[in-house]
Order: sequence, then C-alpha cells, then structure tokens
Amino acid sequence: MKDKGESHPVIKGMLKYIPVFLFLVPLLAFTFKDLYPLYIPEYFPKPVYDFKKEPLTKEKVELGRVLFYDPILSKDGTISCASCHTSYNAFAHNDHALSHGIGDSIGKRNAPALFNLAWQKDFMWDGAVNHIEVQALAPISDKKEMGESIENVVKKLQAKKLYRTLFYKAFSDSTITGQHLLKALAQFQLTLISSGSKYDQVKKGKDSFTEQEQKGYEIFKRNCNSCHQEPLFSSYKFATNGLPMDSYLKDQGRFGITKQPKDNQMFKIPSLRNLSYSYPYMHDGRFTRLSQVINHYTNGIQQNSKVSKELRNKIILSDNEKVDLIAFLLTLNDREFVKNQDFQFPKEILLPSEGK
Repeated sequence: MKDKGESHPVIKGMLKYIPVFLFLVPLLAFTFKDLYPLYIPEYFPKPVYDFKKEPLTKEKVELGRVLFYDPILSKDGTISCASCHTSYNAFAHNDHALSHGIGDSIGKRNAPALFNLAWQKDFMWDGAVNHIEVQALAPISDKKEMGESIENVVKKLQAKKLYRTLFYKAFSDSTITGQHLLKALAQFQLTLISSGSKYDQVKKGKDSFTEQEQKGYEIFKRNCNSCHQEPLFSSYKFATNGLPMDSYLKDQGRFGITKQPKDNQMFKIPSLRNLSYSYPYMHDGRFTRLSQVINHYTNGIQQNSKVSKELRNKIILSDNEKVDLIAFLLTLNDREFVKNQDFQFPKEILLPSEGK
C-alpha cells in the first residue's frame, strides 16, 4: 500500500505533461475557432482545390471579402472585383454584355459568374489562369479592367491602417505582400458555394420536381448533361459550341492561349446554375434570354470540324419540350446564394459609420 498522499506512478508520470497540455489547449481552441466553416453537399464531387493544404480561416476570408469590394485595387480607384461580379447576379453582371473597366473602357468578354470555384482547375473563359490563387492578377493588370500593377496595389494597401490591421489578423504580419493579397482574394471566392437551389433540395430528399420540371430534367439528361454534368452542371472543360464568331471582337478563345489550331473558338463550359441571375449568356453576352440559348442549340449551330462532338447530332425539341427544359433549368436558381449576407458588401468594415 502506498501512502495516502503519494501519487500512482502512471499519474505521477502524466503530471509533467500538464504544463504542455495547458499551453496547447488555448492554441488548439484558437485554431479551430478561426477555421472557416465550409459546407459541401455529400453529392458534390471532391473539390479540385486542396483545402487540407490551404485551410480557410475566418480572418483571411474576411480580408478577401473586403479586398473584393474595394476599388483600391484599380488604377483610378473606380473599379473593384464586385464592379463586374455582383452578388445579386450570382457574381456575374447583367447591365451589359461585355465587362467594363477604368476610364469607361470596354472589355472583350462577358463577366463570368463566380461560384463553386473550388471544383475548377482553369479560370477565365479561355483558361488563361490555372490556379485560383493567381487568378486576380489577370483583371488587376488588364488595361481594360483595373489597369494596375500588383506592386502599386500593395503600396496603396500598406499605406492604410485598416489593411495593415486586417493583414496582421489574417497572416500575423502587417507587412502586406502580393502573395498574401492574392491568397486572401482566393479564400473569399472559395467560400462562394452554390448548393441551395430547388434541384439541391430534391437531391437532399427535401423537395420534389413538378411534372413539368421532371419532364425538363429528362430532356436535360438526354441532350445537355454530357457537357453540363450534374451536380455542378459543367464539366469545366473547353468546347466549341458552333457560335458564329463576332465580326467585331473576333475572339478566338483558347487558341489565344495555346496557339493550337484545335483550340480555335474553344471556350470554358459555364455552369447552368443561377441562370436567372447571371444573364446575358455566352462568352460575349450575345443572348439575353434562355429561349435564345436553346434556339441556338436546336437551330443555330454552325457545323464544322471544330464543333464539339456532343453537338454534331442535331438536337430536336418541340416548343413544349423547350418550355419544359426551361422549367427544369429554373430549378437551378439558388436564391439563398445570391442573398447570402456573408458574401455581400462589408459595410461594417469599409463604411463603419453605416455598418453600426
């Protein structure tokens, strides 16, 4: 028998680790507390982006959100990321067919919707960027968009106490770098997950399609799913869809990046989610209504050797079938996504007097 006041050998051995444990508890609590909670439906495929290697944190996401809405990123302080990617348009833009930039300049392409970016390995209509953490360099440096250099952006941010504070919270370093700027923008954009449409509720067993929507779903699966694959409603590959080339823009698509003849007029396949919010459609915004898009695929394709093989057989749909198809496509609208306050202008930070 041991004396009443003597500890058991095992307990005695554990006592020396108590100071280490007490040090780690608050550290672990801080780590888990600051991780950004990201909801991914179980029926979604595995993301391309490696969240284990680069976990999202609340501070980096918040910084990225502020940067996304601040026109300080542009040369003349008039254009932000949100100027062309507005939350209520599923982060696209419907006021004009082509993107607008500093000095009233007009770009050559329609601003693409931004959501479910973690499942994409190539960005821009032509795939010019192959990683989300460098994607923002393209619009920042484009003379017809923001017309600025990353070096000047860093200087402008470094001069503001607000940003020195936000960068310190996010990266434990108040010295702002281009790498941290781009990483923060990417972290915010990676949170833009659209998975709250009626289609998603049906997938979760919480709703059901109407008879017309179900008919449209069957039409979709027969004619559209090869390129616009469920549940993301895109393969995010590149394709030539038989659109006549715009005689003014003369946009050759991915060919401009690869210089491979096979890529001439190839563009990235967009998702069909949130179509009611993200018009106009196509890379040049030439269509404003879904009926025009469907009419193109049934009667407007210019057949040639470059048209994607999935479109070489004519798609035949009656007027009623076209209406049914549109009824299904409307189930892909995600109102929760476009109304999500976490994705909207951070007035409590950029306009603190209005955020109170």
